[in-house]
Amino acid sequence: MFSKACEYAVRAVMYIAIKSAKGLKPGFKEIAREIDAPDPFVGKILQQLVREGIISSNKGPNGGFYLHPEGKPVPLMDIVRVIDGKEVFSLCVLGLKDCSDKFPCPIHHDVKAFRDKLKESMQNQHVQDLVKKIEQGKVFLKNHSINS
Repeated sequence: MFSKACEYAVRAVMYIAIKSAKGLKPGFKEIAREIDAPDPFVGKILQQLVREGIISSNKGPNGGFYLHPEGKPVPLMDIVRVIDGKEVFSLCVLGLKDCSDKFPCPIHHDVKAFRDKLKESMQNQHVQDLVKKIEQGKVFLKNHSINS
């Protein structure tokens, strides 16, 4: 449902949040390596997230990407909105232009309930909450924990 860019963006922001909590500011190459994504692609995604105020960055030898420790929690929906747009939750999964409740595609009603629940989850879930689960070892961003 989400683009590869959006998947990478969510994983990158979670990685940045973990490192920020430890007072660290990872660079884009480290982030790309740790989330298993191509460097140039991650660089562009991170620039977009900085422009939209989701994450912050510093240049120079002590530079990198970070979240403010005292900052507001970041809803996953903010990341989705910046990368894929909110319309991702209303697009037809079969790609039909005019799919709607009034003129549904063959699977519209089945998918609508799932899509609505996912949208609600993205609005209510915050990066910081998910990071806590990662740090507790309850969930993972890749085959092994990135807590180190």
